[in-house]
Amino acid sequence: MTEDAVAALRAGRPVILPTDTVYGLCALPEHEDVLYELKGRDRSKPFALLAADVDTLVAAVPGLDPPVLEKYLPGPYTLIVGGVGVRVPNLPPAAAGVVRAVGIVAATSANLSGGPDPRRVEEIPEEIRAACGAAIDGGELPGVPSTVIDLTGGAPRVLRQGAGPLPE
Repeated sequence: MTEDAVAALRAGRPVILPTDTVYGLCALPEHEDVLYELKGRDRSKPFALLAADVDTLVAAVPGLDPPVLEKYLPGPYTLIVGGVGVRVPNLPPAAAGVVRAVGIVAATSANLSGGPDPRRVEEIPEEIRAACGAAIDGGELPGVPSTVIDLTGGAPRVLRQGAGPLPE
């Protein structure tokens, strides 16, 4: 199944991957338009860039500060740095293998814009599942989205409380 997901991503198709929070809808960054279309999402709302480890994220996104990232990642956080959301979740092994194989993906929750966050593959809208090149079933997930923290200013600012505890 991981080979199918890697092949789908490389062919420009989205895939469904389990994360440490909810099921994610993922595509290579150069194919993120398909994510907007599937979700019915406003194009002014960017997607997070997700990697399997901090080193890969730092290599792919210029200007990231590894010591700052490592305070939160890996974990259930999306960090806003320089106007970009970045994420290194604690991925299940199969999902980690897919993301490692392609380097970095654009990611969002696998739901319609504003819809409930999916805990199980069966909760993902059928139109999204049907449009994906592969789906990795990681069983039941926590179902709470990541905590979003804006690191662009002086002090970290929580934009959305989610699965990650508030930083001290």
